[in-house]
Amino acid sequence: MENITASELAGFGVGTLLLCATIAAPRVDSFISTSQRRSLGMCTKCGDLKMIACSKCKGVGSVKPGGPFSFNLVDDLYQSFWGGESNVRSIACTNCQGRGHFSCPNCSKLP
Repeated sequence: MENITASELAGFGVGTLLLCATIAAPRVDSFISTSQRRSLGMCTKCGDLKMIACSKCKGVGSVKPGGPFSFNLVDDLYQSFWGGESNVRSIACTNCQGRGHFSCPNCSKLP
């Protein structure tokens, strides 16, 4: 890369800034929601729902075989736009046993 112009350098800088902001967004959101829950006197983990969504299946209870990076574009578009049944079989999440959530460790303890 010889002779990089100022516009190209600024583009790289803005791109880097946007990438960092995208990566940091979930942590910033978690920090803000935790502080709001604390100020309202709610459970800081679940917000008094007494359950936490599974991080593997995102609260659905099932996952597609092959992991998060395997997808069928045509099937996904058909299912999202026309609401049809998916041809790809889903399997029960092994992390939460297909429930989609866990009991909150902070507020659902028995006294």
